Amino acid sequence: MLYQAVRPLLFRLPAEPAHRLTISALKTLPMGRPAPPEPALAQRVAGLVFPNPVGLAPGFDKNAEVADELFDLGFGFVEIGTVTPRPQEGNPKPRLFRLVEDRAVINRMGFNNDGAQAVAERLGRRQGRPGMLGANIGANKDSPDRVADYAQMTRIMAPLANYLTVNISSPNTPGLRALQDESALGELLDAVIEARAAHPTPIFLKLAPDLARSDIDAICRIALDKRLDALIVSNTTITRPGLRSPLGRETGGLSGAPLKALALERLRDFRLASGGQIPLIGVGGIATVEDAWERIRAGASLVQIYSAMVYEGPGLARRIVRGLAERVRAEGLTSIAEAVGSA
Repeated sequence: MLYQAVRPLLFRLPAEPAHRLTISALKTLPMGRPAPPEPALAQRVAGLVFPNPVGLAPGFDKNAEVADELFDLGFGFVEIGTVTPRPQEGNPKPRLFRLVEDRAVINRMGFNNDGAQAVAERLGRRQGRPGMLGANIGANKDSPDRVADYAQMTRIMAPLANYLTVNISSPNTPGLRALQDESALGELLDAVIEARAAHPTPIFLKLAPDLARSDIDAICRIALDKRLDALIVSNTTITRPGLRSPLGRETGGLSGAPLKALALERLRDFRLASGGQIPLIGVGGIATVEDAWERIRAGASLVQIYSAMVYEGPGLARRIVRGLAERVRAEGLTSIAEAVGSA
């Protein structure tokens, strides 16, 4: 209710300054005590126990500035990043847009971040604290060897995070999505797995929703062959499905409500192509308990949210977690794991 009161004031600011203000507020304002855990919502994925299946997608806390505060908002896991080896400014501003009429966001941020050294120092200072934290890793825009960038990021981040996400699906770094091609993907994953060395840190792969069925089949074959720990479906889309906002003409990746149907379809495609042999994490257009439940029944072991918080506020994670617990009880299940892929 408080957020709904202040949202009109926040929306008077351009989207990116408003986001920076939100990060500052999280650093200074008390978030309250986390809700007690719901044992029926705990999920085991890649050998890790997530206290609940609702995570924060990367892009919100790019530089690992407020991870602990975000756990206080009820998230079962938080993914920071995307982080690149060297700091980079990202694309020219403005590069973040609210499509209010569509309850959507377009971004063309371009992996703006403080770089591996600064983020690693922050993660090093929080080691030993509770909370399931993932690190989303990428390559610098001007890198002459992007595979080497991912290997370097793996070596740096593997000791500091509970899991790593290899992000090759952002539409805002030219040529990055080409790493989803079959031959390039195999080479990339071999380099990442070798760079992980003795660390047991699970490796997740984040994928675009704008993939052909043949691409999905190939990616699943490689993921199973390389024994990846999970696939994240999906990143933002370059399509523009029936937008009403005039800002819908902006270039970049679209997230929020208009992505919901496409992301759900791709999740089902990956579930079918993988035969349920690899865990899936559902992302894109999740704004309600019903959205999260539908994604879980379609095959997602975990879900992530971000853009919906722009419109629903910081209490969204708690509301979805509470609603999922109620749904598990109403269905007569002992664990939410029983609902995964049940549709």
